Amino acid sequence: TLFQGDRRFDIVVRLPERLRADLEQLKRLPLALPAGAGFIPLAEVATLDLAPGPNQISREDGKRRVVVSANVRGRDIGYFVAQAQESIRDEVKVPAGYWTGWGGQFEQLQSATRRLQLVLPLALGLVFLLLFAVFGNVRDGLLVFSGIPFALSGGILALCLRDIPMSISAAVGFIALSGVAVLNGLVMLAFIRQLRQEGRGLDEAIAEGAETRLRPVLMTALVASLGFLPMALASGTGAEVQRPLASVVIGGILSSTALTLLVLPLLYRLAHGARRRTPG
Repeated sequence: TLFQGDRRFDIVVRLPERLRADLEQLKRLPLALPAGAGFIPLAEVATLDLAPGPNQISREDGKRRVVVSANVRGRDIGYFVAQAQESIRDEVKVPAGYWTGWGGQFEQLQSATRRLQLVLPLALGLVFLLLFAVFGNVRDGLLVFSGIPFALSGGILALCLRDIPMSISAAVGFIALSGVAVLNGLVMLAFIRQLRQEGRGLDEAIAEGAETRLRPVLMTALVASLGFLPMALASGTGAEVQRPLASVVIGGILSSTALTLLVLPLLYRLAHGARRRTPG
């Protein structure tokens, strides 16, 4: 490197091609001794031999590295890397001073997973706090919150049916689903509570609430699912991001809607019926 003021120039010195290809000529290459003591041939201080080598030497953090790339399609990246690590550990003897590292999308997946481990519990906790603030008691908040596990199971089933591996976009879909899944249950349970406050009996309020909110719940689920349908069926650029997210949301909405219409009224009957029969 040649420095000229604040400017730096990388300089490469190469022998003529006819000399680079002749090993004997290279051995006779003169090297200057210190203090002008003369010259000696290169063969006196080095052993020259022809051997295969890389065309380019890459470095990272000052260490040499060799990059091996692979495209993973139709499989979960995390599971693929786990299998590859096991195969290398069992079948490849890594020389001393060498080690393997895994980057690319797998490294991004690991980073996103660590963030999701913090974000997902926080999102679920905030959803429950909002439900508690709306209803003013833990029982009704938990009843509506129970729609989230049903929605998550529907999202997982949708990924399995479409043979889509778990990915970052699918994980984002699960986070979005945790908020969407409680909407229908919140609407139905709030209406049932309103009927109870008007003096209706428990069974009458549940039956009327489920019947009255049947059409709005179905329409909400249908509209939301149709909105994500183009993403779920995408096949062009970006489809690998859109399809997992949309499939998770659609599957979760369908399963949480079934919970809202069939299971939630029963759970409300069991919870409040048991409280009504409790002495005192």
